[in-house]
Amino acid sequence: MNNVIELHNLEKIYNEGKENELKVLKGINLEIKEGEYASIVGPSGSGKSTLMHIMGCLDRSTRGKVLIDGQDVSKLSDEQLARIRREKIGFIFQQFYLIPVLTAIENVKIPMNLNNLKQINKEAKARELLKLVGLEHRMNNFPNQLSGGEMQRVAIARALANDPKIILADEPTGNLDTKRGEEIINLLEKLNKQGRTIIIVTHDLSIAKRAKRKIMIKDGELVKE
Repeated sequence: MNNVIELHNLEKIYNEGKENELKVLKGINLEIKEGEYASIVGPSGSGKSTLMHIMGCLDRSTRGKVLIDGQDVSKLSDEQLARIRREKIGFIFQQFYLIPVLTAIENVKIPMNLNNLKQINKEAKARELLKLVGLEHRMNNFPNQLSGGEMQRVAIARALANDPKIILADEPTGNLDTKRGEEIINLLEKLNKQGRTIIIVTHDLSIAKRAKRKIMIKDGELVKE
C-alpha cells in the first residue's frame, strides 16, 4: 500500500524566538497508508488538532516536510493548497459547519460547486451520498430541522462530495450523545471498508480503540504506538 500522508521531522512553533514562544509539535515523523483507519488520540493541548490541520493543508508547519499522496505540499502556494484540499481531502468537524439557509442536499453540493461539476451531475451525486449516509428522505430539510446526528451525517456526505482519498475527522462525535456517536463511528468504519483512508482525532479512548491503528500524542510528541 502506498503512503497517502507522510510527515518528516515536523515542527509547529508559534511566536518563534520571542518570550512567548510555544512549541506545539516537536519532530513528528508519521506515515499513513492508503486505506488505513487510524486514530490520533491525546489530551487537550497535546497538539492533535494542530497535527490534523497540517495533514489537511489547513495550516503550515514551521519546519519539516509534508507529503500528501506523494506530493510535497510544504512549499505550495495557498491556492495550490486549496486545490489539494478540494481534490484529495474530506473534512468532518465537531461543529458540523452546515450553512443554515441551505437544505441538506444543497449543503452536500457545496464542494461540487467549487469543482464546477454540471448541475445534473451534482444533484444525482448529492442524492447518492445522502442515501449512503441514510438521509435521502431528509434531503430537503434545513439544518435546524435535523438532529445532531443527522447534521453530522450531512457533514460526512459533504466531506465525500469530491470523492477524496482521505477523510480527516476532528472529534466527530464531540457534540453527540452516545447512541448518535456510535452511529457516526459505524458509518466511518463502513467508509473505511469501502477503501477510504480515515483518520479520527479524538480525546475519547473508547473511540480511538475502534480504529485499526492508534497513534498517541502527548506534549507535541508522538508516543510509541
